[in-house]
Amino acid sequence: MSITNKIRFLGVLCTFFITSHAFPQSSASTYSALGLGEFNNSGLIQNQGMGGLGISFGTGWGPNYMNPALSTRNTIFNFQAALNYKRTNVTSSTDQETIDGGGLSYVALSFPVKSGKRTFGMGLGQISSVSYSILVKGEVNNSDFTSINRVEGSGGISEAYLSYGFVLAKNLSLGIHASYLFGSTIRTNQLALLNPEEAEFGFQTEYYERLTVSDVTFKGGVHYYFKTGNKSNLHLGATYNAFGDINGKEFAKIADFGQASKPDSDGDILRNNEKGTIFIPGNLGYGISYEKINKFVIGLEAQMQNFSQYRSFSGVQGELGDTYRVALGGQLIPNFSTVSNIFKRSTIRFGIEYQQTPFILNQTQISDIGINFGASVPINSLSLMNFAVKVGSRGTLNNGLIKEDYFSFTLGFSLNDNTWFYKRVFE
Repeated sequence: MSITNKIRFLGVLCTFFITSHAFPQSSASTYSALGLGEFNNSGLIQNQGMGGLGISFGTGWGPNYMNPALSTRNTIFNFQAALNYKRTNVTSSTDQETIDGGGLSYVALSFPVKSGKRTFGMGLGQISSVSYSILVKGEVNNSDFTSINRVEGSGGISEAYLSYGFVLAKNLSLGIHASYLFGSTIRTNQLALLNPEEAEFGFQTEYYERLTVSDVTFKGGVHYYFKTGNKSNLHLGATYNAFGDINGKEFAKIADFGQASKPDSDGDILRNNEKGTIFIPGNLGYGISYEKINKFVIGLEAQMQNFSQYRSFSGVQGELGDTYRVALGGQLIPNFSTVSNIFKRSTIRFGIEYQQTPFILNQTQISDIGINFGASVPINSLSLMNFAVKVGSRGTLNNGLIKEDYFSFTLGFSLNDNTWFYKRVFE
């Protein structure tokens, strides 16, 4: 029997002969153990405050990441960066634990090539993230032994991107967003047996797997707006992110505890940086927004991705389900023209988003719902301090699954300057 078949056989044995309970230890999301982890489809901080709204509407006060066609609204230089923090209360049928974590969310900038006509942008961000630690402990039937199985994962896929937007015709703009995908996802699985005295018995094995991706992908966008009054517009937007076959390589090894990640240690190498591809289905997004200029915006948007077509590096297909996300959100400015009160000039955002995630466990597809709000507070005449908050819930306790109630906070700033690309007349 080959090593791969032995691993599969061991998994079957664990399923049928070990009565166990599982609980998370330290993860951003336990469900990121599936597929390529949790995808970021909610955009930058100004989008997050509106439930992820940003395909049909964008402002000139920050880079327009979600729809590159909207970057034509950036008539001045924009630089934006943000940090994020997330706290999750994870509950199973038997246990409960609180976990947290955070870090740099993204860096982005845009500047006009020709103000109001053509705009160029670039940035660094996260496409997907993997972070979980699960401990499965149970009795081996018809024996006095106990099994301990610790499964952990980390990493994700990042992107470095360039974007370009241009006005094609009156009220109509197009854009393209080219990304270089890079990064690694690392997964380990440690299995040990304990005798009745809680001492380790027999051998302890560790399975280590590192998938590294390196490829280029493209996203296209279109934006059109109608004048509905002297100071109001109706915006339409659509995007398509064409992922497809993504090149990568994989290293996988089984060995003793702590040795599987070392290529030169004893053990069995299953894949030694073997080249191959994973298939990520394209993401289609579209939406509509109504804008009262310098007053308020409200919009409705949706994204769809057929993750049932996802194919892993090993060629397995059908482990994930089709996903969609719906965002209803908006923003308002109490008094755009006031000078004395910066809070009345601040932009206040709100939104709600619902997502059917691609994760399927025990014949149950996991859903996620969140309530969002945020704001942009002027620092000076052009630059802003931004924040976004989301309170949400993912998963269910039914069918022996795990429920995650979470709170996330993103804090950042926008540095805007309208002098970079204009010639000085007076010194």
